[in-house]
Amino acid sequence: MLSDKLKTEIKNAYQALIDNRELSPRWGQRQMIAEVANALGDADALEAIAVVEAGTGTGKTIAYTVAALPIARARDKTLVIASATVALQEQLIYRDLPDILAHSGLSFSVQLAKGRGRYVCLHKLDNHLAGSAAPALIPLYPDELAELAVEQLGPMMESMLGALANNSWDGDLDSWPAALDTPMRMAVTSDHAQCGGRRCTFVNQCSFFKARDGLQEADVVVANHNLVLADLKLGGGVILPAPEDCIFIFDEGHQLADKCLDQFTLMVRSNGTRQALRETAQWLSDQREAIDDKLSQQSLLELLETSLTDLEQITLDVGLWAEEYLLQLAVESNETRFEYGVVPSELRTAAHDLAVAWQKHIDLVRRFEASLDSCREELDLDQRDEVEAWLLNAKSMLTRADTQLALWESYSGADAPNTEEPWARWMRGSPSGSGVEFFASPVLARDLLREHIWSRAAGVVVTSATLSSLGTFDRLQAMTGLPKEARYKRVESPFDPSRAVFAIPTLQAEPGDSEAHTLEIIERLPELVSGQQGILVLFSSRRQMEAVCEGLVGVLPHECLVQNTMSKSALLERHRANIDAGRASAIFGLASFAEGVDLPGAYCDHVVIAKLPFSVPDSPREAAHAELLESLGRNAFMEISVPDAALKLVQASGRLLRSEADAGRITLLDRRLQTKRYGRAILDSLPRYTFELGN
Repeated sequence: MLSDKLKTEIKNAYQALIDNRELSPRWGQRQMIAEVANALGDADALEAIAVVEAGTGTGKTIAYTVAALPIARARDKTLVIASATVALQEQLIYRDLPDILAHSGLSFSVQLAKGRGRYVCLHKLDNHLAGSAAPALIPLYPDELAELAVEQLGPMMESMLGALANNSWDGDLDSWPAALDTPMRMAVTSDHAQCGGRRCTFVNQCSFFKARDGLQEADVVVANHNLVLADLKLGGGVILPAPEDCIFIFDEGHQLADKCLDQFTLMVRSNGTRQALRETAQWLSDQREAIDDKLSQQSLLELLETSLTDLEQITLDVGLWAEEYLLQLAVESNETRFEYGVVPSELRTAAHDLAVAWQKHIDLVRRFEASLDSCREELDLDQRDEVEAWLLNAKSMLTRADTQLALWESYSGADAPNTEEPWARWMRGSPSGSGVEFFASPVLARDLLREHIWSRAAGVVVTSATLSSLGTFDRLQAMTGLPKEARYKRVESPFDPSRAVFAIPTLQAEPGDSEAHTLEIIERLPELVSGQQGILVLFSSRRQMEAVCEGLVGVLPHECLVQNTMSKSALLERHRANIDAGRASAIFGLASFAEGVDLPGAYCDHVVIAKLPFSVPDSPREAAHAELLESLGRNAFMEISVPDAALKLVQASGRLLRSEADAGRITLLDRRLQTKRYGRAILDSLPRYTFELGN
């Protein structure tokens, strides 16, 4: 049970915030505060987890912060708020949390968490500027990093060093005044594999470690899903505090499962691997005499050289076999997924050989690293630079080898379907000239999230405006492994859904007949949006969107703003400017405009949805999931496609009502909600709109 002291602190903080900001208390917000507080404050609960679907306008940030922060502080835990998007992250840091701090009476410190790739690496600056006098570093991603001349990088690096020296810059690349493209960022940053960590010469001046040390002292850490998952993938406690010392808030939690699978997907490029092996062999050859002079490990260096040569040859053979295999399939996408994750016997045999070779290589590199580390400890501080560079290279070699070993072990054992821990495996020819790309991914995130978060964290809140589907949390539980013992709550939006008319006009064409359906949209849309200023038209198919736009040229009085003709932010800004100037404006967008787009009031008075947002399981991972369910005698369409379409329809429809004063229309140009047996279930899962359903 929550102590009376904590109850009072939470209640007083919320009341102070309401009074000081002259806000009206929201019933849904109070419900969410109670749910979060009871879940996190119950010391006897088996799972201190709250799953709260909070409708648009609930005020989630206030609710979870006011409820969770006093509990986190009382338990001496760090409150980690993780969002899925940069936009929400910035909103938390620059608006929401400062506002709560100023008006709630709560006293707390906030720190933004970023990965190493967002901070300049002093070791790399020093290495680049030293030129030929510096010990050589092996590029970790040689196939992705463009060649940059020293004359390009030199002036920029000198400016960075000067700004760091006079304390006018903290090393955060996001605040560097000049634009930095990807090759430049890669040239001046490190990742986990390249970072020397606490043994680096520059650790006391390191921008990343200064920021990381600040995280240990902060009451609230703002991160994103990817950073939290990347830290957990490394074991936890590498960038953020250990999960046992954290209470996590996963805002936009409906994206967590997909983010997790992306993070744990394995990928290897055949030609990129060979290039990396060649560059490593060249580095070893160039440094051979110097290394041998310090280590006196000639036999170990010879074994390393032989290992690199053997790996390059086996990788070449596997790449050639895969290219021939794809050529024989003659698939248009140049991609093939292995059914049930089972890899062809020839590839399994080759994968076994690669796994054995990479394991031997890892053992050799670890011996090499241990020898270098021992040598480094025996040297004076001013003599360590060269050995430290060699150690960084050894660490890079190990990181690359670990990924290779994990993927090839996954392939070598894939001789039968595994319904308990299903994996998707696929390969595709790379258009970038890096040979064949090999992939392996878990099909479901449930076991990963259970292992790394649900079973370890001091407490968790998962929240979003859309977590349930078809009225239950079953789909979310299946994807994330959230325990049934967690607390689940649906909090209604304070906005009146009856102010929106949800219409399905009488149509002749079925969406399955794409050409006829597209022609009917072109014919009907001008009449449907006549007299309305701000329009959002959402499509599931890029081809259909482009065909409709082409068919409406010169017909609609609106300026038609089409996704990908400019950046998303620029397109939204143009749309708002049109409406502010009294000009009619229509946005034509795909799935990314059906979520996270905020167009209140006159900016959007009509949302048109071309068809039910069924996603075709065309990604290898999604196809593998559908295949798994079918193999178990279950209906993948009803278990995956229908619930996902229902959730996406709620998200798309939710673009209309963004404030209490909003009203308007939502038009779905798809009569399957009325003609198919699953239609009633989807209709029943929608908010209580005013429905106008055609015959």
